Amino acid sequence: MTKDMLIRSIDQEVADWIERTKPAAVSREEYLRQVIGAERRRIEDPQATLFPIGADPERVFGSVPFRFIDLFAGIGGFRCALTKVGGTCVYTSEWDKFAATTYEAWYGERPDLRDIREVDFESDIPDHDVLAAGFPCQPFSLAGVSKKNSLGRRHGFEDETQGNLFFSILDIIAAKQPPVLLLENVKNLKSHDKGNTWHVIRTGLEDSGYRVFDKIIDASGWVPQHRERIFIVGFREDVFNSSTAAGFEFPRQPEVGPLFGSILESAPDRRYMLSNKLWKYLKDYKDKHAKRGNGFGYGIADPAGVSRTMSARYHKDGSEILIRQKGWRNPRRLTPREASRLLGFDDRYAPLFGHGDEFPLGVVSDTQAYRQFGNAVVPKVVEAVAEQIVRVMAEAVERTDNGCLLKGRLAMETAA
Repeated sequence: MTKDMLIRSIDQEVADWIERTKPAAVSREEYLRQVIGAERRRIEDPQATLFPIGADPERVFGSVPFRFIDLFAGIGGFRCALTKVGGTCVYTSEWDKFAATTYEAWYGERPDLRDIREVDFESDIPDHDVLAAGFPCQPFSLAGVSKKNSLGRRHGFEDETQGNLFFSILDIIAAKQPPVLLLENVKNLKSHDKGNTWHVIRTGLEDSGYRVFDKIIDASGWVPQHRERIFIVGFREDVFNSSTAAGFEFPRQPEVGPLFGSILESAPDRRYMLSNKLWKYLKDYKDKHAKRGNGFGYGIADPAGVSRTMSARYHKDGSEILIRQKGWRNPRRLTPREASRLLGFDDRYAPLFGHGDEFPLGVVSDTQAYRQFGNAVVPKVVEAVAEQIVRVMAEAVERTDNGCLLKGRLAMETAA
């Protein structure tokens, strides 16, 4: 006779963990069955994956174990999201020393600081299941293109320092042949150079053997900020059959997202208030453009709404997202903590890496922190996309009965 185990028999600490980590649509009983089942399979078949991970149910539940690399990593938006859905990061590349300092403080690992073009892709980058990259976007963004035009500089793929780094991704793909790609960039990528840039990217990925999906997603369903980015997902055609890959769908944007007021600190430091001189400049600038019939100028964020997009230039004057603080003479900038929350680096991810409710700040200057958040990918959006990728990966593993995507590919190659 089997003995029933009731939820009330579980220690409070475990019960709290269940409520914190289980998906909203799954009951506690089903969640425990999934966790126990995943752990039992891992114990009974330790070779279930070529790349075993630690026996942490929170990272195994509802997914398949997989390894990923984090390229042009910034402060780790991909690292947060892919860890949350069951992934293990095996390599990180980030050439900005300040972003690397934040990354190390948050995740306990120092990224490879070399220019990616100096890396030996065959020997320096481990085998992996998912290649994640938010490749440099300034050459393609509206602001980046405008700035470069004004300076008489080249942009897009003609930008020698950043624009051609996409081709390094293609070289890594050729060397390592990862089963899955997850890329992110600004929405202007599709319209840049009358669509020619996007044609080169899509064709390059397809010619490399991938079925490609893309969608522009506004992060405002997950964080209180309008932040439109293009997400590109690729499934390798010698790993995923056509019907399995065709099952991929981008996530639907939540109908109701968080409000801007939810990320605000109750007692911010007064040093974030704009000076009289800067506030006068911003008001005059906006008035000047209003008379010309355009909407250039600062924006005051509504606590009951969502903010504009935070950009890497936020450190200069904070003009795109200003806040009226009760009792203060002038509006103020976001604090670095508020900026962190605005991008979604919060208590959903910080505990995964040994922190409390939030990631530590103060490891770099406020100026560098603003730049990093302005360049960051929103981890909650990446997580939503990654959940759909994991669903397809799980189906592929189940269909091939090989227990691992790379084993599946090797089996196909052997059969051929």
